Amino acid sequence: MDGDFIMLVAAAGAVAALYKLWQVSLDARESANHIAKDTCSRAVVQFLDGTVAFAGFRLTRDSRGKRRLLRTYTFDYTRDGFERAQGFIVLAGDRLEAVGLAGSPT
Repeated sequence: MDGDFIMLVAAAGAVAALYKLWQVSLDARESANHIAKDTCSRAVVQFLDGTVAFAGFRLTRDSRGKRRLLRTYTFDYTRDGFERAQGFIVLAGDRLEAVGLAGSPT
């Protein structure tokens, strides 16, 4: 019986950890969407498709040697209504690290 209880607690902990990871990922995507919309608005271009796309992540270290996860998102926009171009956003947690539009980093 003790082994079953331990397995149940471990499974519940794993589910809780996965839920937390999922929630943090959703929050980061929401932040990236707001940043993309704001970037397009300031650059006077049209944000296309209404959302960003997750492009990947990587682990890196900050200036103090602490590990952090960088998430990269891409989004499409147009300057003239005909040709699509791609922008990018890099987030460290919920903090903006970099954003750019094709040919013009901001």
